[in-house]
Amino acid sequence: MNVGVVGASGYSGEVLVKLLLGHPQVQLTAVTSRQHAGKPVAAVIPALRGPAADALKFSDSDPAALAARKDVGLWFLALPHGAAADFAKALVPTGVKIVDLSADFRVADLATYEKYYGTHHAPGLLPAARFVLPELTDPKWKSEIKLAAAPGCYPTGTLVPLAPLLKAGVVARDHIVVNSFSGVSGAGKKAEEQYLFVERAESAKAYGLTKHRHLAEIEEQLSLAAGAKTIVQFNPHLAPMRRGIATTITVPAAKGATVDSLYAAWRAAYAGRLFVAILPAGETPDTAHVTGTNRVDISAVHDARTGNFVLTSALDNLVKGASGQAVQIMNLWLGLPENAGLA
Repeated sequence: MNVGVVGASGYSGEVLVKLLLGHPQVQLTAVTSRQHAGKPVAAVIPALRGPAADALKFSDSDPAALAARKDVGLWFLALPHGAAADFAKALVPTGVKIVDLSADFRVADLATYEKYYGTHHAPGLLPAARFVLPELTDPKWKSEIKLAAAPGCYPTGTLVPLAPLLKAGVVARDHIVVNSFSGVSGAGKKAEEQYLFVERAESAKAYGLTKHRHLAEIEEQLSLAAGAKTIVQFNPHLAPMRRGIATTITVPAAKGATVDSLYAAWRAAYAGRLFVAILPAGETPDTAHVTGTNRVDISAVHDARTGNFVLTSALDNLVKGASGQAVQIMNLWLGLPENAGLA
């Protein structure tokens, strides 16, 4: 199948283009960017120099023009939040498959979306969309939707370790605390003083406390897993590294639960899944070990003193937290091997 990327000049877009150019079973035939329209892809992303990228040029990001194309069967929307909805309105009626990397369709409840993200530009499309975290979402999504919303990096790092435990009743829902550290690339490619090297080197700080936008999808998905409304204390931090998400979750153990029953729930949830690595208790994940991969490493310990489980996870925010997961979703949707282009 021919595929295209809308908005390919950001960090996630660059990684997505790289993955698709190396994919053995799809052909990247369209790459758009309003800023770089007409330029060769290899000139804008020099790391991709070679025959495949040299033959591609950025085209303008015009929704009507893209909707008129008959040669592309699946579009990736690697756009800022709010912008993706405008393209979805043009593309969904054509019947093509869409994988959206923004947050525009990650939240099913419109009121919740608007509380955290503001006005939704295509609320009528929410019933046609689905939040898809491949390891957790019911496989029926492949035949039920027109648009797949790829999870973001913070939600992936939280949901992978925590959601199966809530579903299995291994942990309690009261007073869940999530502390996450993100590499600077998670803020996107933009020129702002706070993201300059001299500002971020030797520096780590919390931000977005009490109402970070990713709380919307985190709590919605955890509530679905638990079968009841679930609230978390989410504390994001900006860390002095280029990429990666490191997450530590403190969650009360359910009555009678042990670290063995926790690991049994994880093994049952992720049996045969290629991109979740369950580490031994006490061996905490390290972002350095997942950089460049589509893998999430998870681990847990039980604190007998407090009665809490402490869960840890690590992933690459640009791969499993964005573009790699989007390719994984595409593979499953098209009936390809799940790890095609991601091995």
